[in-house]
Amino acid sequence: MLAAALAVLVCLPQTQQPTPAAPAAPVTPPAPAKPVLLGSGAHTYRWVDDWCRGPGGKDLGNTHGCMVVDQQGNLLANTDTEHAVVVYGRDGTLLRTWGAEFRGGLHGMCHRVDGGKEVLYLAHTRRHEVVKTTLEGAVLWTLGWPEASGIYEREDQFNPTAVAVAPDGRIFVADGYGRSWVHVYDAERRYLKSFGGPGTEPGKFQTPHGLWLDGRGKEPLLLVCDRENHRLQWFTMEGVFVRQMAKDLRRPCNVWPLGDGGLVVADLAGRISILSADDQVVLQLGDNEDPKLRAQNGVPRAQWRAGQFLSPHSVCADAAGNLYVMDWNSLGRITKLEKVAPPVPAAPAVPEAPKAKG
Repeated sequence: MLAAALAVLVCLPQTQQPTPAAPAAPVTPPAPAKPVLLGSGAHTYRWVDDWCRGPGGKDLGNTHGCMVVDQQGNLLANTDTEHAVVVYGRDGTLLRTWGAEFRGGLHGMCHRVDGGKEVLYLAHTRRHEVVKTTLEGAVLWTLGWPEASGIYEREDQFNPTAVAVAPDGRIFVADGYGRSWVHVYDAERRYLKSFGGPGTEPGKFQTPHGLWLDGRGKEPLLLVCDRENHRLQWFTMEGVFVRQMAKDLRRPCNVWPLGDGGLVVADLAGRISILSADDQVVLQLGDNEDPKLRAQNGVPRAQWRAGQFLSPHSVCADAAGNLYVMDWNSLGRITKLEKVAPPVPAAPAVPEAPKAKG
């Protein structure tokens, strides 16, 4: 009996001991993405992707308008959605939206301080009018098509893309998507005159797309982005041609002044240009390496590349020198170029004084 019991005990399986786990390999955190830098020297910028989003974190919707910066440093931009004006704080936080009645066609914005209050002048292509509003969207007045000019038979032939206002209140309206004239009104919105018209010679236009009141000289001048003539043109407040800049520009849409007296130009054909105080190209940033993606509205997100623009339609700068670029894109794309301070050169080493011999 004892032998049988011992035999049974020998045949019983022994309890298995767990195999000690191999020591976990140390986890190496992913290396942070290398920042994409554009430019050089005083014009060095860090590309900031997805700096802002639409309401609810969604896409902005078609961005085919303009941008301005208010006195608080907030960015105001246009979309073709019911959020025709979107307002962002300096950190990209969406502060508010307005303008459902302006959906589809709000194209140009001019920011001014009138009587101590900030206001906007808006050019609307599909409504064929200019509208003055508060920063919150309250309509102050509207200005219809320039019937008195005798240039148009019908309202729908006038499709304004930009508006600028002179120091004396005169209003300039560019018919960029219509018949390529610039119309002038006095401060009371009475029609004064028109100048330009279609053509390629100096003083004529092919798509006068953007306007800016250039106050850098002794007398203010009206700068016109003559897009399809690939140039910028300057005029007196009376509409007299002064000069042009027609070098190294593809399809200039809009301009914005820089703190050093220069300009930045949004070029629909895939890049922006930095101009010096004497209006010569210093740098060109974000040039898209694929010509097929330039000046195209339907480029999908999968083909967007950091450091490369698609169709710059508007550009502006804040007080810190950061740039904001709006691509003409059906999903909506606004990119921030954060200004990077140039490195401070090291002070030269001071040679040691020779030791006295003793």
